[in-house]
Amino acid sequence: MYIIYKIIISMPKKQVKKTYCQHNNKEILPDKSTSNNANHNDRENVPIQPKFGPALSFPYQKIWSRCILISGLFLIVWFNSKQGKEIIFAKQHDTFLSRSQHLQCAPDYTNELKIYPGCLPEKCGRIVTDNLISSQETDTLLQIAKNAMNLGGSDGGATIFDLHTGALSKGTKFINVYALKQASSIFNSTDFNIYKIIKTKIHHAVAHHFGVDADKIFLTKPTFFSRMTNTPAKTIHDKYWLPHIDKNTYEHFHYTSLLYLNDFGRDFDGGRFIFIDKNNVNTTIEPRKGRVSIFTSGAENLHLVERVNTGTRYALTVSFTCNINASISDPSY
Repeated sequence: MYIIYKIIISMPKKQVKKTYCQHNNKEILPDKSTSNNANHNDRENVPIQPKFGPALSFPYQKIWSRCILISGLFLIVWFNSKQGKEIIFAKQHDTFLSRSQHLQCAPDYTNELKIYPGCLPEKCGRIVTDNLISSQETDTLLQIAKNAMNLGGSDGGATIFDLHTGALSKGTKFINVYALKQASSIFNSTDFNIYKIIKTKIHHAVAHHFGVDADKIFLTKPTFFSRMTNTPAKTIHDKYWLPHIDKNTYEHFHYTSLLYLNDFGRDFDGGRFIFIDKNNVNTTIEPRKGRVSIFTSGAENLHLVERVNTGTRYALTVSFTCNINASISDPSY
């Protein structure tokens, strides 16, 4: 054994392997894994014939496929842009001391106000505040609205009650609620005095936020309560969801304010106030009890009220003019 060991050590490695195998009466067999890999590679190199014949192709196939892909992307972008963009300016659950958004005044609005010194706003736009009117004051106004509207009511989705004239929607027409016998039991001087306090607060807020002299702006008609529901419209007055500009509807309007008397998402769904801005952008205010929205009445503030889906939405509109000849005094009963 020692002699064999010395011989093996002195041999080259290949020969050692062969001799060792022979000494142990073993045969060196070819490496099966190598053979299998070779066969596998051969099979991979053999092209696979399609079961149903060669694939269809046409000239400039890659170019056309890319064009189709790009066209699809453009279509998606166009469709999304048509949907418009919504900015929530004031959510129902938010509370703002004051939040403002400035806009460029419409030319016709600016030109008209130049004839009323001290009434041209520093900047046009819109303001929202939640700390101007107290909850108790809001409750008083809401009760006035409900008491009056219980004596009438529109057949459509929008009921209007004008506090100054007593005009109230009833059916498809208007009646004078102050001429009714029941009026003496639902209206009183205390409620009207609370309204005057609220109106004065809004008046000074308009002057402050738009940088105008409070003595240069005047309360104007109509000042009215509104009740909106999902009842189908019967007359044009019921279609409160149509886009409009306040100054086109009421020529003497220069500043518009809205006091919301109940809550979006609690007392009603839908009924949000939407400004329709440039570039297909909507700026939305969600009504909140006691929230006051103030905005310039020109074409810079095209807007609508979203259709109410469920519940009943109450609000008070108070507007101001720079034209003293279009002013009105506070209501009294």
